[in-house]
Formats: sequence, structure tokens, C-alpha cells
Amino acid sequence: MHAYVYKSQRRADTYVYLAARDDFSRLPEPLRTQLGALQFVLDVALTPGRKLARENPEDVRANLAARGFHLQFPPTLDVDPMSEGWGTDA
Repeated sequence: MHAYVYKSQRRADTYVYLAARDDFSRLPEPLRTQLGALQFVLDVALTPGRKLARENPEDVRANLAARGFHLQFPPTLDVDPMSEGWGTDA
């Protein structure tokens, strides 16, 4: 399975994977509005055993098969940057 990855120009670190290149019709209108313009960034083969940097490839494949798209949100911080354990250079 192939995925075509687009970066939201309105929401930082938010990406949309599409099953078909430039097939934005699969995205619900409210989602398209929130994401703004989408810029193509990557064409990737989602073969078994393929690893992705932030997403579970099985989840991406399942969403592409069921909906025609997968949405990748920005990562969340596991550690509060204001906590004492964060570390500093000072």
C-alpha cells in the first residue's frame, strides 16, 4: 500500500496521509478547513515491517483502507518542560 503525505500549512507538525495522491475529497470539509492548504511532502510505501517515525504503520494502513486518509497530530510532551526534571544548560 502506498501513502501520500501532506503537511498542513495552518497547523504545525500536522500531517495527512492519503491513499490516493491529491484525493482531498476523502477529507471531511470541516477538517479541510481547519488544516488549510496542504503541501505534498512524501510518497511512502507502507509495506509490512515498515517503520514510521511517529505513527504505527498498521494504524495508518487501517485508516487508509477504511477512510482513505490518516491524520497525524503533533507529538505531545511526555515531560512537563516546566518541571525540575527537564534539565537545563545552566
